[in-house]
Amino acid sequence: MRAIALTLSLVATLVACSKDEAPRVASQGPVVHTDTGDVRGTVHSDRRVFQGIPYAAAPVGELRWAPPQPAKPWTGERDATKPGSPCPQLKSPIADLSGTNEDCLFLNVTTPARSGEKKPVMVWIHGDGAIGAGHLFDPARLAANGEVVVVTFNFRLGVFGGFGHPELKDSGTIGLQDQRAVLRWVQRNAEAFGGDPGNVTLFGVSYGATSTSAHLMSKASHGLFDKVIMQSGFTLMDMPAGATYPDLPALPWYGWTTTKDAQTQGVALAQQLGCKDLACLRKVPAAKLLAAPQVMNIFQPYALGNDQLPSDPAQALANGDFASVPVLSGTTRDEHTTFVAFFRELAGSPVTAAAYPGLLRTAFGDAAVAIEKEYPLTDYVTPAVAWAAVITDRMWAQAQLKQNQLLSAKNPLWFYEFADRNAPLDIPFPKGFQAGAWHAGDVQYLFPSGTTGMTQDQLALSDAMIGYWTNFAHRSDPNGDGLPAWPKFTTPDTVQSLAPTAIRPVDYEKEHRLAFWKALG
Repeated sequence: MRAIALTLSLVATLVACSKDEAPRVASQGPVVHTDTGDVRGTVHSDRRVFQGIPYAAAPVGELRWAPPQPAKPWTGERDATKPGSPCPQLKSPIADLSGTNEDCLFLNVTTPARSGEKKPVMVWIHGDGAIGAGHLFDPARLAANGEVVVVTFNFRLGVFGGFGHPELKDSGTIGLQDQRAVLRWVQRNAEAFGGDPGNVTLFGVSYGATSTSAHLMSKASHGLFDKVIMQSGFTLMDMPAGATYPDLPALPWYGWTTTKDAQTQGVALAQQLGCKDLACLRKVPAAKLLAAPQVMNIFQPYALGNDQLPSDPAQALANGDFASVPVLSGTTRDEHTTFVAFFRELAGSPVTAAAYPGLLRTAFGDAAVAIEKEYPLTDYVTPAVAWAAVITDRMWAQAQLKQNQLLSAKNPLWFYEFADRNAPLDIPFPKGFQAGAWHAGDVQYLFPSGTTGMTQDQLALSDAMIGYWTNFAHRSDPNGDGLPAWPKFTTPDTVQSLAPTAIRPVDYEKEHRLAFWKALG
């Protein structure tokens, strides 16, 4: 399943280095000693930046689909002024990023310029499991304004990170293990960058938020982080028929698969490529793997029911089988507009007034009449926006409330809703489409790459959100001086709405008509 984050752009990558010697670098910039060698980064007036640091060995040859192995030490100073290669991926309508280089397990560290006492560490997992790279998110303001150390990174995507096969013990979990390797690297190296390995916040958006929930539930990750932030995750989300893609049947899990299904898909791919075993598949060039139809999307979800993840996330949360850490979690006000725009309007299957009743019948059967009465087309500017409202409430809001209620039964939790319905559009929505507070539209407020397109009120919201997020990293509570009070989540009316000039609690259940959906069963 596809989850869209920010517009991506191709950036120059590091030249591959030799096995024993670091890339040569001019003698300027700060030098930090890591457990595999020295790195020289870039110094700015308010921060220091180190890019392209290997956190694991290149996953090539026999290491393709193997758990991440230790990075090879180097001698001399490694040039850490450029990002490492993104992991293999294909261009998409929202991402001008592609490549076949499997030597891609790199991370980036941004620190405040000022030294002194150890800073909290924030580790960011980017969205989408088929596209993206860590260096595309600039944490300059998070690090400098919030006095935190921020780590972004690459991890294996799609068929390289979620592949399954009967011969593969770790079917469907390799990308997740890459993320855990980063957390272990942070434990070993954070202090060298001024960070506190005893105060680590794991945070992510969309697919990255769902990955964060996976670490919450995976005992192998416990002890490697101290709090989590989940932005628009889909840990407990199912998908009604046709809700995201036309003609796609209903799915019990939007963001997960099973080990058995991952392995079945892997066998089918092997047959397609003329391979009988894993050894043969490991010799297939990356470009040939990427050429298989939909291969990056098929293997996006992580697999449940193995030694990494439970069989049923809902049951795991209900049983309290997750790490005991503070949580900040939420959604955007209009999550599904992004998916309607890209997978219907721009894909040649627009939502029309004539099609709306049929879409409701396909998704909800006999309940369609009641749903159409609750969400009449006359209440919306277009049928597409009406359909997006239905699915936002039914899929996203319902699942998010249930998730946060289960988590908050054990852990302190702060629930938010990003509600700027005029957020800048930095992915190519259809002209004139009313995107509202779109899926992942909040990310640009935390990782602003400039002020283009933002009003002064939106910039103030960005400052407030950076304050909330970094306060949480510092003290396990988003509240702080100069910010509107944010109540701990207890009931649906204690959800913090984040909008320009309107930061305040709202009734999430009422706003998303969840009593109506609950009554439908």
